[in-house]
Amino acid sequence: MMQAHLYGVPIHEYAPVDPPGCALCCYGFERLQRIDEPALEQCPACGAALRRMPGAPQVVSGEAHRLRESHLARHGFTQYRRTRKGHYEKTTGDGPDTIGDD
Repeated sequence: MMQAHLYGVPIHEYAPVDPPGCALCCYGFERLQRIDEPALEQCPACGAALRRMPGAPQVVSGEAHRLRESHLARHGFTQYRRTRKGHYEKTTGDGPDTIGDD
């Protein structure tokens, strides 16, 4: 699947419009689809109406400098690092200093 993603076949994420949905769609699912394919409108298992959700951006290798704190902050991003389970501290950018389940 990774090779297909790198060659222009992105992974689209879907979730039911009106939860809960079935075992396939209740927590959302991913579908490998070409860019020119239309979005799914119904769950293939139960027929529930679906919505396509924005997926996580892909990170291109060889561009590690773009993940440096100074580059992220300059372009308006905030970066957090995990300090312990369920707890993150800000390393750069705007936003709260910590986030977590406290």
